[in-house]
Amino acid sequence: MPSSHNRALLSHKIRQALLHPEQVLPYGRRWARDLCLRARNPDHVSYYRSIMRSNVARGPELAVGSPTHDAWLATGQMQFDYLIEHGLESRMRMLEIGCGNLRAGRLFIDYLDDGNYWGIDISPEILLAALDTITAFDLQAKRPRLSLVRDLRFRFLDVESFDVVHAHSVFSHSSYEVLAECLANVGRVLAPGGFFDFTVHITDGTEHHVLHEDFYYRRESVTGLAESHGFRAELMDDWEGLHLQSKVRLTRL
Repeated sequence: MPSSHNRALLSHKIRQALLHPEQVLPYGRRWARDLCLRARNPDHVSYYRSIMRSNVARGPELAVGSPTHDAWLATGQMQFDYLIEHGLESRMRMLEIGCGNLRAGRLFIDYLDDGNYWGIDISPEILLAALDTITAFDLQAKRPRLSLVRDLRFRFLDVESFDVVHAHSVFSHSSYEVLAECLANVGRVLAPGGFFDFTVHITDGTEHHVLHEDFYYRRESVTGLAESHGFRAELMDDWEGLHLQSKVRLTRL
């Protein structure tokens, strides 16, 4: 959902501190942790991998943004239901970028034909949690594939091998360079007639980030980047209100 608030400004932080004093100490701890992790990990992917390692230690479901198990189930169901209503079919081959511990992936795996789901993530710890999800929901027979990656160039994947590429709450935590790398390469693995859905924080104000963890982009930056790589970009209006992030669908021009 687009917003004009710049959460990186000191004025915004002071206002939040006054409105929510209970959040000051947790924010300070997060700031100190992130400062140390950035010093040890100069590139964004290794930095965010270390963030995930820290977060998974507190709990895999919390690490993917779900404060409770019920919230984890509900958010996964929301993603699944939306894709079912917007073109996902069981015959399709799906690549999920940032699959996490299969919050939505467990539903995609169960719905898709055997072997049609492939999840990738930069975090080894969250992929181990994904294996636990496969076991807990008895999904072994569906033959899902999971891969640890260091970038979003997709060089190990076959050409035009996926009908659907999906990324939820990935680019909301990604630098512009990571987003640009993905859009420059994802077209190689997307089959003709396929689509790529992803969520991102959209701002009507100045582009900014908070602690190099949460990134906010202008609409024209995202759509312009997509078009420069041969995609048509559509902001999905009926997604607004379901989630704090906006959803973008890319199809080949």
